[in-house]
Amino acid sequence: MKNSSRYTVAIHVLTLLAYCGSEPVTSEFIAGSVNTNPVVIRRLLANLRAAKLVSSQGGPGGGWQLLKAAKQITLREVLAAVDGGSIFPMHSSDPNPRCPVGRAIQVVLEGHFKSAQLALEKDLQRTTIAALVESVKSTS
Repeated sequence: MKNSSRYTVAIHVLTLLAYCGSEPVTSEFIAGSVNTNPVVIRRLLANLRAAKLVSSQGGPGGGWQLLKAAKQITLREVLAAVDGGSIFPMHSSDPNPRCPVGRAIQVVLEGHFKSAQLALEKDLQRTTIAALVESVKSTS
């Protein structure tokens, strides 16, 4: 299983954009909030733009903004935008078919992983970026 913070950073970025409202936010400003390089943020924003969650405007006063209302963006949608596919990937290469475990493990795990992913996606569908903004405001 890959260990990536892309999903968490994407949620951070979208929450920051929602928090800032209609004011365009530069990738440098976002990178400062995340405490990372602006190039990392731009790559992630490209995924979010492809998913039609954000848009950018160039030139002076330009930057990034949400394309959808924060109350319409769910954590499930963010997950699909940055880490599409299964969150429980199988082996990167096929296990040994001559081994009794290697021959069967993927079939055995498939149902369990599918159930777990569906449960997680259902839970993530209930939380929106707007809800996170409200939580951030109440803890600040």
